[in-house]
Amino acid sequence: MLNATWLNTFTTLCETGHFTRAARRLNMTQPGVSQHLRKLEDQVGHELVTQQGKSFALTAAGEAVFQLGLSRRTEEKRLRETIETDDPDIGELRIACSGSFAMLLYPILMPWMNAAPALSIHLEAAPQPDILSGLLDGRFDLGVLGADPDHPRLEARQLGREELCLILPAGAPETIASFDELDARGFIAHPDGYALADDLLYRNFPGAYPGADRIHVRGYVNQIGQIPAPVARGIGYTLLPRSGVEAFDRKDRLSIVQLPERRWHELWLVTRRGRARPARLTRASEMVVTAARQVK
Repeated sequence: MLNATWLNTFTTLCETGHFTRAARRLNMTQPGVSQHLRKLEDQVGHELVTQQGKSFALTAAGEAVFQLGLSRRTEEKRLRETIETDDPDIGELRIACSGSFAMLLYPILMPWMNAAPALSIHLEAAPQPDILSGLLDGRFDLGVLGADPDHPRLEARQLGREELCLILPAGAPETIASFDELDARGFIAHPDGYALADDLLYRNFPGAYPGADRIHVRGYVNQIGQIPAPVARGIGYTLLPRSGVEAFDRKDRLSIVQLPERRWHELWLVTRRGRARPARLTRASEMVVTAARQVK
C-alpha cells in the first residue's frame, strides 16, 4: 500500500504544477514536499517527475500514480458523503422472516424499492434457527422471529401474534368432529407443516392424533405461495400462520376452521444490539410493523 500522506502531497504537486504552490496549499515547506516526493519514488521504485529548471514533467510512472491519487480522492469524497448523509433510499438491506410473513411484507417493500433505485433489499424466507444465526453473524440486518431470542447481542420488540390456522376449502363444515374426518381429506404438507401439525392437532385431538410422521399426506409443496392452492381447489387441508392465508390471492376459496384449542405464534422484530441504525433500517422496521398489523 502506498503511503497516503506522500500520495496526497504528490497529487497536490501535480495539480498545482509547482513545488512552492504545493507547499503553500499543504501548509508545508518546499523541502518537505521534495522529501515526500523522494520517499514516494523510493516506494514505487520509479522516478515520478523529471526536473525542467524550476518546473517539472511527469514520467509515465508519475502519470499513473497521479491518476491513482485522483481516484483515491474521489473514493474518499464518496465515503464522506455516505457517512455524512444517511439517506434511507440508498444502500443495502437484508431482511429474513418466515415464508408466510414474507408474502405479506414483500408487496409493502416493493413500492419503496421502485421509488429508490439506489436501494437494494434482500428478503429471505428462512427457518427460525437460520434467522437467529444470521442476525448474530451479521448476514441479516433485520429479522422477524416467533419468540423473543433473549440474547445479549440482539434487540427485540414484540409486534403481536398471529394465529395458527387449520385451512379447508370454502364451504367445508365449520367444525371437525374427529381427527379421522380431517385425516381422510389428506394433509397438504410443507417444510413447516409437520411442526405446525404437532403443535395444533395434538392439542385438539388428544389420543387420536398419531403424530406428524403418521398422518395421511395428500401432497407436498415447498413454495409458500402455493401451499393453499390445492386446498382452494378442494384437495386436502393444510396448516399455516394467519399471514400465509392473508397473503393468498384467492383466500375467498378457503375456509379457516376454528378448533377448540387455538394456538398463536408471536411476532418479534429483531436487530443487532449496539449498532448504529441507518435510516433505511428504521424505515424497513416501520414496514414490518405495517405488515404485522395485517395479521391477527
